[in-house]
Order: sequence, then structure tokens, then C-alpha cells
Amino acid sequence: MRVSGFMAAGLVMLASSAVAQDRIASSDHHVNVVSTAPSEQGQTVRLYLRERVKGTPDPSKLVLFVHGAGTPAEVSFDVPFADYSWMAYLADAGYDVFAVDMEGYGRSARPAAMSDKCNLNEVQRAEYKVAADCKATMTSGVTTLASDWNDVGAAVDYVLGLRHASKLNLVGWSQGGPRSAGWAAQHPDKVNKLVLLAPAYNNGAARPPAAAAPSRGSAFNVQTHEDLVKLWNGQAPCPGQYEKGTLDSVWKEMLASDPVGASWDPPARRAPVTAPGPGWTQEMAKNTKIPTLMISGQNDGQVNPQNVRNLYADIGGEKVFVDLACSSHNAMWEKNHLLMFAASREWLDKGTVNGQKNVMLKLGYAK
Repeated sequence: MRVSGFMAAGLVMLASSAVAQDRIASSDHHVNVVSTAPSEQGQTVRLYLRERVKGTPDPSKLVLFVHGAGTPAEVSFDVPFADYSWMAYLADAGYDVFAVDMEGYGRSARPAAMSDKCNLNEVQRAEYKVAADCKATMTSGVTTLASDWNDVGAAVDYVLGLRHASKLNLVGWSQGGPRSAGWAAQHPDKVNKLVLLAPAYNNGAARPPAAAAPSRGSAFNVQTHEDLVKLWNGQAPCPGQYEKGTLDSVWKEMLASDPVGASWDPPARRAPVTAPGPGWTQEMAKNTKIPTLMISGQNDGQVNPQNVRNLYADIGGEKVFVDLACSSHNAMWEKNHLLMFAASREWLDKGTVNGQKNVMLKLGYAK
């Protein structure tokens, strides 16, 4: 593996181009899927998809974004502040861009168990002053990775059917890595390329010590504004790593995507707990021949950058690893986001970053 650092003129030019979001159409779509989640097994539920496109959709340039374990897709990838919408950036480059909320997230169907504070873990029950005798109706995760794959498959088939296409590109963040790449490993005939930001991956080579198990399980969890700020600040040592305006916009959009959680005191965004089950394995990664771009923030405190390097070593097809300077787990909302957006565009366009592939690169570092 060759390590290379760069600030190439072409990439900088792409990264500095402004996106006029008002020229990019935004549409809402809904997809019915028969749920395989433990909480809604066999029920037909509705998933929410957002689309961003400029002009006439090109069926050869389709992208589907898949979010992580907390923040829904339309918040993760379509922040309506300045130039922080990754979806709008790729739409401006000619892609027909979609993002899907998994079951239990954002504007997709939410299991009834997620409206009951009794189903939170003990720490969060205490924060909301839930009575000690409040009986939980569900004490394990409401979804699984397998049920997420079922949702991804439904979204992919919907987009391909809508555009009369046979393949698309998948972009995943955090837990969206196992969701998108794990599904792609099982359906390589439907995927052109993968872009994975901070993918949650563990090949078993260096597992962290097991955390102490909570005394009771939970069906879902919540994140308050205080939680978001604390988690983000712990990964933002660089001066000006993120703008307060971006944080404010992200939080506003989170609450807009979850009116029930927004009505609680304190207001929160809700997200499912994922129950244990079959995962995205090292064998699946090694058998993945789909061209894959992996990006890891220098200061990521949620997905260890070494785990992403391990994934780079394991992926069986053409690949690039990008080490993004002064970036946290929330790299798409931070000051070096346009460098990452430009890298993703070049990867989708050409299968290279800075004209290279099968390399490990650094972006945004001072020479």
C-alpha cells in the first residue's frame, strides 16, 4: 500500500465550486416494504426517501445515501446551511441523488415501542424522570442489521425501477457502512461504486474491551442538544473545525424530522437500538469487488480510523483510503467537507481520487 499526501489543483477547484441549492429540485418519495425488524415483523411499513436533482435525471448517474445509527439521512446528507449538503453537491455535478431513512428513523415509519419512554435505558429513563415501576414493552433493539438490509434493498429497487436503471452507487456513513456495503456484498450486480465515510467495521483483528452491559436492555435511544454538543466537541480540537451555524442547522433539522422527540423535555431525536444478529463480516469485505472509497476523519472519536484502514486492507476490489485532516465523525458538517465531497465526486465519475486508485491518501493536511 502506498501512502500519498496531496492538495491537487483539480480537486481544490472542484471543492471550491459553490452550489446554488435553489437550482436543485427536492422531492419526497415513499416506499412500502414488508418489515423484517423484530418490532414490526411481517407488517408493511413506509420508508421515506428524499431526492435532489438538477434538470433531467440521468439514469446512469444514480446515488443512494444510507445514514448511520443516530441521525436520519435527510439531516446527515442534506443540511440546508451554506454548502454543507452532500446531496446538493453531487446533484449539482449531474447525479440524481436519493437518501433513505431506515425503519425507526426520521420520516420513515417508527415502531410504537419508540414512543414509550419506559423503553429507554436506565440512564435515559432517569433523565426523563420515568417512574421506577414503568414497565417496558420491549427490552431489546427494535431493528437488526438484517432488517436494515431489507430496507436498503427496498430503496435500491425503488430507485432503479423509478429510473429504469440496473445499477446505482451507494454512499454510507458510520453504521451506514455495514448497511450499504453489507447489502452491496450480497447484491453486487446492482451497485457500481461505494463511498464509505467512517464505516463501522471490525474484522476481529483488534476488538476493543467489552463495555459493561447495562442492567436492562432498551428498544431505542435519544440524543439531546447537550448530548450532540458534548460528543462533537470531544472530537473537534482544531480551530474552527466546525461552524456554530452548521450545528444549529443540524439540530433544527433533527427536531423537524422527529416531532414526537421534539415535544419531549428536553427535546431529543430518537433512534432505534439495533438488536444483535448477523453482521458485515471480514469475509464479505474480502469478497467485495465493487470499487470502494473509504474516508476517515483524523479526529474521529466514534469509529477508530484504524478500523477503516483495516477495511481498506480487506476490501477485495479497487479502492482508495482518505485520511481527512481536522475532521471528526461528522466530517460532512465540518470545514474540510468540500475536499471530501470533491473526492467522492471524482470517485463516482472516474474511479480515482486525485487521479489515483489503490492508494492511501491524506487530504487537508498542511504541506
